[in-house]
Amino acid sequence: MTSTDTPENPAAPAAAPVMLALHQTALGGPEVLRLTELPRPAPGLGEILVAVHAAGLNPTDFKHRAMSRFLPPPPLTLGWDVSGTVVETGFGVTLFQPGDEVFGMLPYPYGVGSHAEYVTGPTRAFAAKPAGIDHVQAAALPLAALTAWQALVDTADLRAGQRVLIHAAAGGVGHLAVQIAKERGAHVTGTASAPKHDFLRELGADACVDHRSEDFTDTDERYDVVLDALGGETATRSVGVLRPGGTLVSLLPGAEDTRAAAEKAQVRAVTLLVEHDQAGMRAIAELVERGRLRAHVSGTFPLAEGARAHVQGETGRTTGKLVITVR
Repeated sequence: MTSTDTPENPAAPAAAPVMLALHQTALGGPEVLRLTELPRPAPGLGEILVAVHAAGLNPTDFKHRAMSRFLPPPPLTLGWDVSGTVVETGFGVTLFQPGDEVFGMLPYPYGVGSHAEYVTGPTRAFAAKPAGIDHVQAAALPLAALTAWQALVDTADLRAGQRVLIHAAAGGVGHLAVQIAKERGAHVTGTASAPKHDFLRELGADACVDHRSEDFTDTDERYDVVLDALGGETATRSVGVLRPGGTLVSLLPGAEDTRAAAEKAQVRAVTLLVEHDQAGMRAIAELVERGRLRAHVSGTFPLAEGARAHVQGETGRTTGKLVITVR
């Protein structure tokens, strides 16, 4: 056989593995999201490849879909929350093996990509999924629960007997923050529209403020901690309900005069950007396993209908979390 001859039945080259992802090639409204076939990623050093069963949806997904914030412009697959099964491990991984069920938050913001059939991420962005909940429940937790944990526990060092005010308490971060604060032994006041007050009380809130008809500053109450998911003037006005030495943790930038107001009132005012954190994920898993923390999932959408999930989420009326189901 000469060098130009070929075998009678040559083996076809193995096709590169592919997956479906909720992908976008331009910034814009939910209509830019398309179910797209993409190459399946492979785990790098210290990474795991996860078959995604479910992925949470967060307000940061809506913002990054519409405008360039922390991420470069598209092409882009969104999603930071993930719950699924380990398929493959990269070199150096010792904590997980194929078949393990895990949940976690991909490194924010640059580790994005969980709104797909597969995703890779560093091992220590994940923890073992609590056995007592399904993947939908698990996927609703990571980003929002880590945000609440890092705000209340790591940043504010919330302790038993202290008083905390949680803005947007029925939202994704807020409803988990209520539960974490109660577990810490705090007295919890939450702001939300009146129809959601029963929901907050079921979570353990001691008092509720109707943000539509009441002014949260019209009180003699003074709080040790305020968790503000709204930013802007809400952050500045929250300074006035803190006791001296108290802590305001904002998840969005406050007005320009927030820092000045805080210094004058002798309180601490900080803005938190959530970080992936295995210790935090394990603490959250432990609360879940003890029945002390549970995500409220108000809606699920298959991956192919992810754009519809964005439409619903952007109404701003979601109680708890929305989740995209993949498997």
